[in-house]
Amino acid sequence: MLRQTNQQPITALYPRLSHEDELQGESNSISNQKRILETYAKQNGFSNLRWYTDDGYSGANFQRPGFQAMLADIEAGKVGTVIVKDMSRLGRNYLQVGMYTEMIFPQKGVRFIAINDGVDSAQGDNDFAPLRNIFNEWLVRDTSKKIKAVKRSKGMSGKPITSKPVYGYLMDEDENFIIDEEAAPVVKQIYNLCLAGNGPTKIARMLTEQQIPTPGTLEYRRTGSTRRYHPGYECKWATNTVVHILENREYTGCLVNFKTEKLSYKVKHSVENPLEKQVIFENHHEPIIDTQTWERVQELRKQRKRPNRYDEVGLFSGILFCADCGSVMYQQRYQTDKRKQDCYICGNYKKRTHDCTAHFIRTDLLTAGVLSNLRKVTSYAAKHEARFMKLLIEQNEDGGASAGTPLRKRSWKPPRNA
Repeated sequence: MLRQTNQQPITALYPRLSHEDELQGESNSISNQKRILETYAKQNGFSNLRWYTDDGYSGANFQRPGFQAMLADIEAGKVGTVIVKDMSRLGRNYLQVGMYTEMIFPQKGVRFIAINDGVDSAQGDNDFAPLRNIFNEWLVRDTSKKIKAVKRSKGMSGKPITSKPVYGYLMDEDENFIIDEEAAPVVKQIYNLCLAGNGPTKIARMLTEQQIPTPGTLEYRRTGSTRRYHPGYECKWATNTVVHILENREYTGCLVNFKTEKLSYKVKHSVENPLEKQVIFENHHEPIIDTQTWERVQELRKQRKRPNRYDEVGLFSGILFCADCGSVMYQQRYQTDKRKQDCYICGNYKKRTHDCTAHFIRTDLLTAGVLSNLRKVTSYAAKHEARFMKLLIEQNEDGGASAGTPLRKRSWKPPRNA
């Protein structure tokens, strides 16, 4: 066991091993690195030794617990020397490694030693150190390309490229998706609630009220993974979680590969791929949701309307537009002790984003007008079915209201000679 004292600056011994390094055998193992570092430190008279170890962390990622703990002690002025087996142990991004070795360490008065590369900042600048950093980064880039090629080949062959299937499924030893008997009923419930006219926010609230464990909580209880687990919010469903479930095609039995990608091996976060870049294999596994239900939900999602501040969806929300500026009209409620009045008001006037006047219409008058117009239409259609169909066809041929163009408020009147 290494002895530590508080009187002298810390000699930081930093071993690091990634999963890719494990393939190279014992030479890069943590135990071998520790043996080399400890032997070198003792032979060269370094004292107050302290280990900062990262086992299983890539050199391209500098958010490693051991490395960050060492940086915190360096910032606090506790560290006098940093010793690594070679430059690649510190990291494999030549810009960031250079920032630490040529800027941060010298500014903090920290001596840096890479044993196998012959680098010792106390001996002056090493002209080959930057070149070694570039070579180390090239290795990461080459490894990233090889991994991408393997995943691409696997994904194109119809095998899943993820180790964690979507919520509602489990994966067996042969990488087959099998239905999760605990989670699948929740997925069906979410789709049924959507078909009944409930939006994602309301569905999330209903699941929370029913105290149904979230996908992250279920994963934590089964595997111990905390990546999506939030203590104290075990059954608190988020709107985005419901949205992802409602939009995921894999519930229909399809395997969807390459849904996301990383723009660079230096970038940790993934981005969504457009549909044309995704590869879909139908009838890959047993469906939880039939195709017709899934497509119906997608249509409903395209036409979704948001609840107002009273947690209601107005009857005309999303389909009523200002006759002058074309802006959507929003539901507004005026309430006093004596009466409550609902109306719709021009969105541009309400938000003051464009010039328009205070166009508004009372909801009760609008409802009465629409009902009156509908009665006229249905009455005429019942008496003159053939002519009514001809009028509809003529209207469609004339273009009517083009797609994406707001319909102006107008009532339908039968021809004068009807």
